[in-house]
Amino acid sequence: MEEKILLVYYSRTWTTRKIAEYIQELINCDMEEIIDKKQRSWILWYIWAGRDAALKKNTEIEKTMFKNWYYDILIIGTPVRDFAISPAIRTYIQENKTNFPSKIIFYCVTWNSWEREAFQEMIYTCSQTPIWTIYFKTKEIIKNTFQDKLKSFLEKTIWF
Repeated sequence: MEEKILLVYYSRTWTTRKIAEYIQELINCDMEEIIDKKQRSWILWYIWAGRDAALKKNTEIEKTMFKNWYYDILIIGTPVRDFAISPAIRTYIQENKTNFPSKIIFYCVTWNSWEREAFQEMIYTCSQTPIWTIYFKTKEIIKNTFQDKLKSFLEKTIWF
């Protein structure tokens, strides 16, 4: 029996989305973007987004379509700002963690080397240790050099 996989992600820009789209292309999973209802696209909002991430604040997100309990594996993707996950992903995890499947995977995109702090925050927030984690530097996505790393990761996890 093939495992059912749901991938959820938040992407203020396009980097975390690009990873999600490539994962979906490779493993043909269900995918849902977490939408932050707070405007975060202008420079001032971008600064406030970093502040909210650093202060570990939640935000209001749009209702999601897919039900976590239906899936065998949940993949969660987030950008990392100021050593922290995005407020939208933090909110998603807190609102849905009681229905998470037993197998979860985290991925993140970071300018700096903040992936360890982000993964620790995700583990703490959802009270569950992932079966796998992977991170990408923003420059890997900008230069379009992330595909081999991601494909190798997915092959190691025996998904395709």
